[in-house]
Amino acid sequence: MPKYVFAYHGGKKPETPEEGERVMAAWNKWYQDMGDKVVDPGYPVGMSKTVSRSGVADNGGANPLSGITVVSADTIDKAVEMAKGCPILADDGSVEVAEALQM
Repeated sequence: MPKYVFAYHGGKKPETPEEGERVMAAWNKWYQDMGDKVVDPGYPVGMSKTVSRSGVADNGGANPLSGITVVSADTIDKAVEMAKGCPILADDGSVEVAEALQM
């Protein structure tokens, strides 16, 4: 079955421990709802560096990545449907869905 990467952009860090618990509960429920389709729940990421031919920029890029998850789905449309339940959407974030191509 094909694998898809969910690349998260935006969202916000919880401001209190209580909010952090609520946010983690929402993510854990979403993962649980997807069941064995979750290949790797992934993790949030810190600020990135962009490496290009002209050098290195410490700005996180044009649309900074805030985390990733890997799922399996029959088609990209089914993966997109799964992504629509992502908790980051409630925090004004977005999910980019791309197939992990086998080489």
